[in-house]
Amino acid sequence: MNIKAASSNSDSAPLSPKGMPSFIGGGLRTAVGSGLWGEWVREAWNAAPDGILLVDSTGTIISSNAAMSLISGFAQAELEGHLVERLLPESMHASHKGDVQRFFQQPRRHSMGMGRTLWLQRKDGTQVPVDIALGNFDRDGAPLVVAFVRDVTEMRRMEERMQYQATHDILTGLHNRWSFTQRLHESLQQTQVPGEPMALLLLDLDNFKSINDGYGHAAGDHVLQEVAKRLKSVIRNQGVLSRLGGDEFTVLVPDTDMEQAQSWAEQILFAMSTPCRWGHVLLDFGASIGVAISPIDSRDPSTLLRYADMAMYRAKERGRGNFVFYEDSMGHEMAEKVLLSERLRLALGYEGIKLYYQPQIDIRTDQVCGVEALVRWTDPLLGEITPDRFIPVAESSGLIIGLGNYVLDAACKQISLWLQQGQPVRIAVNLSAQQLRQSNLVQLVRDALERYQVPAQWLELEVTESQAMQDPDHACRMLAELAGLGVSLALDDFGNGHSSLAYLQHLPVQRLKLGKDFMRTGGLGSRLLGAMIQFGHALNLQVVAEGVETEVQRSQLEAMGCECYQGWLASKAMTALEFETWRNQR
Repeated sequence: MNIKAASSNSDSAPLSPKGMPSFIGGGLRTAVGSGLWGEWVREAWNAAPDGILLVDSTGTIISSNAAMSLISGFAQAELEGHLVERLLPESMHASHKGDVQRFFQQPRRHSMGMGRTLWLQRKDGTQVPVDIALGNFDRDGAPLVVAFVRDVTEMRRMEERMQYQATHDILTGLHNRWSFTQRLHESLQQTQVPGEPMALLLLDLDNFKSINDGYGHAAGDHVLQEVAKRLKSVIRNQGVLSRLGGDEFTVLVPDTDMEQAQSWAEQILFAMSTPCRWGHVLLDFGASIGVAISPIDSRDPSTLLRYADMAMYRAKERGRGNFVFYEDSMGHEMAEKVLLSERLRLALGYEGIKLYYQPQIDIRTDQVCGVEALVRWTDPLLGEITPDRFIPVAESSGLIIGLGNYVLDAACKQISLWLQQGQPVRIAVNLSAQQLRQSNLVQLVRDALERYQVPAQWLELEVTESQAMQDPDHACRMLAELAGLGVSLALDDFGNGHSSLAYLQHLPVQRLKLGKDFMRTGGLGSRLLGAMIQFGHALNLQVVAEGVETEVQRSQLEAMGCECYQGWLASKAMTALEFETWRNQR
């Protein structure tokens, strides 16, 4: 605004005793004029949301507004006539006087948000962060500075909150993946100095999915918060804790060798071994830990994390509640798994997977009562690959779903062919744990049966005892729906798991399949075998014994009342054509 226009009654505003315009001097205590314009100026001056100071070339405050008093705690009369340094921490007094002098020598406008945050000292001694905009003008040759002062306390709090949210996991309060990556880079740069090792521990919960599925995500969130709390209690301020996502956590501990890292891992596992309470329920989760050491294993951040991940999966393979250090051999194994995964994906695309069939024999009649479909894979590049090599790869890579669907489809197709030949045989197909968790499993089975016009009774689906007991309630529901289609159901590897007998009696299965470990003659082995067969009969289930290789074993099973057997005594697994020939020759 043009200063000369401040008065409505004259071309220039009246002067105060100091030679300043009267509307400036005395904090607008004197009238701008008797007109409406002067009232408006006074009202606008004091209504401004930002503090306003008028300062002369000596650094003296000539005038201030009401907002300035609110920010500073000083009344207007306590500011006017005093040096502006009154509003600054003592440590800034000397430097600020120089800043004032330089500004008047070379004045320039300065907008809000264009400089660093300054600190204003209030009357009570507390300090508040402020942003300042500066302007300047001359009045009758006297240079003046107008300073607009904004309290940015809330803005800083908001920025701090945004910064925190950008770098921390909101649920647990730990560093997030982005922040962990930054910390890992910084830590590795610091460990370039010889003799300064650093340990990276990657922790994954062992039973988290079951908790989420069984009790809901609120219970899962509670577990994650409890894990973070326990990690903090173990590590304290000696390392950096992060949640990468899901149920994966990292612990970054500087200046830590293998022996010390082992101690940390043991302490963490012990801390995770105690269940936590959720309402009236005790949630048991446990953890597996993979450990990689820099610079021994790697100096590269992504490589070090990958190595810790490899070690963590090795720990899981050994059973829950373990920790494993990275070894070079794991890299070779991982490379092999990647190659097998790629080749398996291709095999599923061009039907490189074949089904072989092992007969199941009725002990009393010696007739074929069914076959079990077994997967075989011969790769053009890698040759024959045994199931114990590619099934774990399929499970870890997620290809087990596609493999399972392929086997289901191929089995139904083969049943249809044998029906057309007038020699139908029931085919048993193994379901993986991941298949059992599929929400559309029942529909997939129904579609396969309808696609090949196969009556449901000629298809049998097998689940292992351990699979069913991972989530018995879900298993009961899913198997009941499958039974509703009319397919047969069998519980495989019975006796090798840790079943609750109360749950087993509610599973809608028709057959129990005893693992080959029970095929020991004499002593305790015989008594256990007999007990398992009796248990199956008590539940009105047909019992099928696997791994039968001798006539002695077969005779023993017959004497115990076992209905069927399967094993090399009858035949090895065969192609469909080989099975047809074998059956016709019996």
